[in-house]
Amino acid sequence: MFKLKTVLKFLILVFVLFTIFNAVYQVPFSQKIEYGVTFSPRFARYLKLDWKKTYQEMLDELKVKNVRLTSYWDILQPEQDKFDFSETDYLLSEAEKRGVRVILVLGERQPRWPECHIPIWAKDLKLKDRQKKILEFIQKTVERYKNYPSVWAWQVENEPFLSFFGEGCDKADENFLKTEISLVRSLSNKKIIISDSGELGTWVVPMQASDIFGTTIYRKVKDKFFGYVTYPVPPYFYSLKSGLIRKFFAPYNQKTIIVELQSEPWLAGGDLISQAEQSKIFSVKDFKNYINFAGKTGFDEIYLWGVEWWYFMDKQGYPQYLDYAKTLFRSY
Repeated sequence: MFKLKTVLKFLILVFVLFTIFNAVYQVPFSQKIEYGVTFSPRFARYLKLDWKKTYQEMLDELKVKNVRLTSYWDILQPEQDKFDFSETDYLLSEAEKRGVRVILVLGERQPRWPECHIPIWAKDLKLKDRQKKILEFIQKTVERYKNYPSVWAWQVENEPFLSFFGEGCDKADENFLKTEISLVRSLSNKKIIISDSGELGTWVVPMQASDIFGTTIYRKVKDKFFGYVTYPVPPYFYSLKSGLIRKFFAPYNQKTIIVELQSEPWLAGGDLISQAEQSKIFSVKDFKNYINFAGKTGFDEIYLWGVEWWYFMDKQGYPQYLDYAKTLFRSY
């Protein structure tokens, strides 16, 4: 296991180098960015949207060609001996029809609250027994979808080392994560993505264990003590961190992508406040600024986080978010 002291020393070195780096070099805005989105039927339902209709509109009208999709354990295996893949079957069949590239997330921890989507029947299992069931679930999922041409990569777990964030999550377990990855590699030769928090993660183990590393980028979040705050980091924080870790710790990692770029307001606890308040917390100007910020990282593949919310706001009389998104997806 990577030693904490080594990580801390490395992070100190990174921050020392920031000043020097800023004085001599700026990462240019990437001119050939491929945009994608993360889509969650669960979150669409939470917003009282028809998730199938929203997904089809996203593919046909917004013209999204890169999608990160979920395979929620509690949805796909509602009972211990019963699998129901109909939701993910639909998502992938529609993507297949349109030639859409798909990252399929695997495992217990997946995008959207509560992060750890554990079936009721598995919650009371002992940790080792639950991990065994997770491996069985991953195997079933990979075997079902490994021959889909649209699925070009598997993301194994979602920010697996951000264990303090989420509900009912097991403690981060590096050894188990590596077991999951080994299982997926034994079943498929598609690329493996591991993600980590852009601002709070060390990235070392996720980059070492993956073919492609996926950073998240959040700009404005809500702290219980200070309220809404913006992370005080420049765009090159991410590219410099990526380059240094790849060079010194993860030379076989091939690429870094932004797997989750904040494109919706951070709503503490997931509670929906009025649309007017939401539009103040996250304005279209913020949306544009975040896209500009992400472009300056130099990464050329960016998955936006918030497509369900754009459609929700559009139906509530705030079409400007969806209108702006259309300019992004129709520009390439």
